[in-house]
Order: sequence, then C-alpha cells, then structure tokens
Amino acid sequence: MSLKDVTIVITGGARGIGAATAAMAAARGANVVISDVIDEVGEATVAKIIAAGGRAIYAHCDVSSQSDVTALMETAAKHFGGIDVLHNNAGIHETMISKDFTFESMSVETFDRVMNVNVRGVFMCTKAALPYLKKSKKSPSVINAGSTASWVGYPFGLAYGTSKGAIALLTKNLAVALAPFGIRANCYCPASVDTDMVKDVTATLMAAAPADADTDSGGSPIDTHLVHRIGEPDDVAELVCFLASSQSSFVNGVNWLIDGGVLAWRDSVQSLGM
Repeated sequence: MSLKDVTIVITGGARGIGAATAAMAAARGANVVISDVIDEVGEATVAKIIAAGGRAIYAHCDVSSQSDVTALMETAAKHFGGIDVLHNNAGIHETMISKDFTFESMSVETFDRVMNVNVRGVFMCTKAALPYLKKSKKSPSVINAGSTASWVGYPFGLAYGTSKGAIALLTKNLAVALAPFGIRANCYCPASVDTDMVKDVTATLMAAAPADADTDSGGSPIDTHLVHRIGEPDDVAELVCFLASSQSSFVNGVNWLIDGGVLAWRDSVQSLGM
C-alpha cells in the first residue's frame, strides 16, 4: 500500500494511534505533519521518523484554538506544498480533565472542553484544511477518530461518548458536503487499544467504579474482545493508511468498526451488568 508523496496532517500525533499512523505512513512514502500539545513528545516522534528515513515535521496545535488550527494547515502546506489527507486524531476524555465525571457531578465546563476538542476541533481542522484538500490530486480525504462509543452508550463516559456519536454523524455529513470536491470522509471506531490515554482513562475508571461493576474499560479488555487480545496502535494505523490511500477510493461516509468483535455481541445493558 503506497502513500508515496501523499501529505498527511495528523492531529494528536505525538503518541498512541497518531504516532503509529505517522510512522507507518512515513514508511510508505508519505510526508507527515504531526501536531499535538505535548511538544517534546511530538518532536521526539518526528525525530524517530526522520532517523528511519521518513519525512516529517512537528507543529504545535491545540485543535480547540482557531489560530492554532489555521497556523497548522498553513505550515503543512508551506513545507510540503499542499495537504492531501487530514487525520483528525486528537481527542480527550472527561476523566483527563476532572475527577467529577459522572453525569450528576460533571460541570458544564468539563462537558464543553470535551466537545471543543473532540467535535469542534474536527470541524475547525477540516474547514481550515479544505482549501488545500480541494487542490489535491491524490485521492484527498478526511479521516476522523471515532470509537465504539460512537455506537453505544457506556458508563463513565457521557461527554466522550456524546462527542464520538457526533463524530459519526459529522463524518457522514462531511462525506456529503465534500463529495462535490472529490474529497472523501471516513471514520474509524476502535475499542480498547494499548495507548497511554486508554491506560490512564482505564485506571481512573477502575478506581471510580463499584467493585461489582463491569465497564468497557474496567477489568481486562481481552474479556470483551472476540479477537482475544487488546488492540495495538498499529492495528488502527493499518486501517488509517488504507483509508488515506487510493486503494480506498470507493470508500466514503463510513464509520468503520475496528473493535476486535466487541460490538458483535456486547451491548450497553450487558456493560452495566443488568
């Protein structure tokens, strides 16, 4: 699967799925622009890609900031001559912001912060990238980060789940809106993946959950996966690289589950232990 000379902007690309996608895309010939708010980690990720013979740059960007987003797209286009693919990967969970993350205790500020990063950020990044994507001749596309929470409700994730449900429909609406320009929009929806973010959220949820509660992030994710292992960042990176390539040119407006079979059998009622 070649991504030769395809320029990909990856938000939240310093670590986890974003970093795995950046490394894989660069190894397949892409020009990679990594953005994040953890600059030292992002710059280290770029250094590893360059050391392996890839092409990559780093740009600081808080996707909830209009000026940051505009500057990111300008930097990417100036350095590599354009933008062909936008990977909207940046995201946060309410447990990363506050200890008050149940519906009853959550503040409006916490809810708004999750929406601003996970939904408004995708809207702003896509809008800022559009003038460059319209000029691309390399199967331009937008690839959004969804979740199994885009499909069902889970305990301890109301703001995150709401944001990811919004991403699922935003993706479909973007597919319609961008089709006249020859730009595709798709979304990948993973279950538990072995990333620092998932580990941190899992630890918080396990500490907060009642002893007899079962959540998507509580206990071992392997217990809920029909593919009996936790997901790896490279598993998702393979899908993102496919969606970024011309080989997926007939794939548009899709919310693509990559969940080890979790939602083939498990629903939110079972998750609640009811």
